Amino acid sequence: MATVRVCVCGDEGTGKSSLIASLVKDVFVTNKIQPVLPQITIPPSIGTPENVTTTIVDTSARPQDRTTLRKEIRKSNVILLVYSDHYSYERVALFWMPYFRSLGVNVPVVLCANKCDLTDNTMPQVVDDEMLPVMNEFREIDSCIRASAREHHNVNETFFLCQKAVTHPIAPLFDYKEGNLKPACVSALKRIFYLCDKDQDGYLNDNEIQEFQAKCFDKPLSSEDLGNIKLSIAKSVPGSDTTKGIDRRGFLQLNKIYAEKGRHETIWIILRKYHYTDSLSLEDNFIHPKFDVPEYASAELSPAGYRFFMDLFLLFDKDNDGGLNDQELSALFAPTPGLPLSWVESSFPSTAVRNEAGHITLQGWLAQWSMTTFLEPKTTLEYLAYLGFEPPNARETLASALKVIKPRKRRRRPGRVERNVVLCYIIGAAGAGKSSLLDAFLNRPFDSLYHPTIKPRRAVNSVELQGGKQCYLILEELGELEPAILENQARLDACDLICYAYDSSDPDSFSHIVDLRKRYPQLDDLPSIYTALKADKDKTTQRSELQPDQYTSGLMMSTPVHVSVTWDSIGELFVALAEAATNPSTAFPKSDEPPPDRTSLYLALGAMTCAAAAAFMIWRRSTNSV
Repeated sequence: MATVRVCVCGDEGTGKSSLIASLVKDVFVTNKIQPVLPQITIPPSIGTPENVTTTIVDTSARPQDRTTLRKEIRKSNVILLVYSDHYSYERVALFWMPYFRSLGVNVPVVLCANKCDLTDNTMPQVVDDEMLPVMNEFREIDSCIRASAREHHNVNETFFLCQKAVTHPIAPLFDYKEGNLKPACVSALKRIFYLCDKDQDGYLNDNEIQEFQAKCFDKPLSSEDLGNIKLSIAKSVPGSDTTKGIDRRGFLQLNKIYAEKGRHETIWIILRKYHYTDSLSLEDNFIHPKFDVPEYASAELSPAGYRFFMDLFLLFDKDNDGGLNDQELSALFAPTPGLPLSWVESSFPSTAVRNEAGHITLQGWLAQWSMTTFLEPKTTLEYLAYLGFEPPNARETLASALKVIKPRKRRRRPGRVERNVVLCYIIGAAGAGKSSLLDAFLNRPFDSLYHPTIKPRRAVNSVELQGGKQCYLILEELGELEPAILENQARLDACDLICYAYDSSDPDSFSHIVDLRKRYPQLDDLPSIYTALKADKDKTTQRSELQPDQYTSGLMMSTPVHVSVTWDSIGELFVALAEAATNPSTAFPKSDEPPPDRTSLYLALGAMTCAAAAAFMIWRRSTNSV
């Protein structure tokens, strides 16, 4: 916020204009001043909260000026309500506060008891007798203060409270009636504690506290101050043990003490360092940074991104069994809204490799995030923000955890694509064995019971290519949405390979593939592999115009790969799929021969031209010398 607009309200004669004049002149103005001062703008100075510019607007309480008053109240960020005697104090509850509510404004109010030099009451008595009752009745009153324009007492502090009520509002943080931090504030502080507890032992040790202090306040905490903080927590939290450090309960209690003592700006400094807005939500540009993926390009995790997710897995695998159980996953995702929606919809963790207990392994965890980044990079960025990813370089953003792979426009051009994550659609007739293929890909045992696939299903795993390079292969079975997906050009553009799968023991299975290719000619633009599943059963003649071998030979493609998910060699199929996806020119129909590559010819001609020019220059020099 660049400007704080303060509207000064109150009955006539309460000293509103004198307060403003005393602030500006730094002394009490004894001369008679005009009833309503013109608008005053004060530039930021040392000590101004959040370095804001302050605009102060004086108002009149006269009925004939009510229209102007209404307008100024609605334009303000904070209202300074001034009273100076018993009558004007009674009018605070009887007229002014109901009037503000009737205008529908939702801004904090600072209550000022002016002309305190004329009363003998002590501050505690004024607070108990006057201020607390009205604050309890009207929750929008942010703070109260006694001041005197004549003696220049608390004048600067009054307007500082107005600035602070806007830049560091107490209302979102603390409920005075209940005497507790509000739920949204507690939730934000719990997330901050989680991010600061680097070793996830439930305590902030001295090193973690010093890191937190340096991040939020840019200065170290002395051992004496740290000891005092721990002592305050020990006194206010029964049974707390600060020898190990500060636990979450103590951390929340410490911030509650700040709120109770009026030091809520300390809480706001902490919250804003961790990218929270005034409504205690994370800043949109923090969880959704600018990250564009060009057409035909894709997004993958960078080495820093993989390292972060690997460290996260190892940190939360408390029992060291190589898998994240439900409790460990719940603890890991504690600072987030929960599992990503796409994970829930795809029945995570059934999409990735799990151990015998059914818990996702490190291999499956990294594969899952690789798939998420490939399909929806903005979701990965959002969760990197929630989980506390910190870029290796302070000048970098969250986007440094991802990288954009250059577009692959011409799939028929020989050579490998640079992608390390590829997507393959498994297409075939119902009952062909596609689901069993996905299960085998994730090392699941074969289930002979048939379960028809209704909605699309994905599986992702790492595959070792020839030469030892690893890539992540995503297999997707389209289910009943197969026609809709095959008609969607954007979905086809995202796909790296089509695997046409049929049941070699079912005579009607292959014809489905032939019909699909006729119905969707755009499939010819995608690299593809033909696979005969259930090869452990007796092979049967297909009811098709051409048998699978003849059909593929007519396309000048490799004949179908015969495999069975019950064979140990099934892994070779997944390697073949990954190789074809990363080297797409090898998996196209060869009916139309690609144009010859004349690059070498052009290079040879260029070399001959250069040689001829050099020979000519040598000849010229030799003839000139003669």
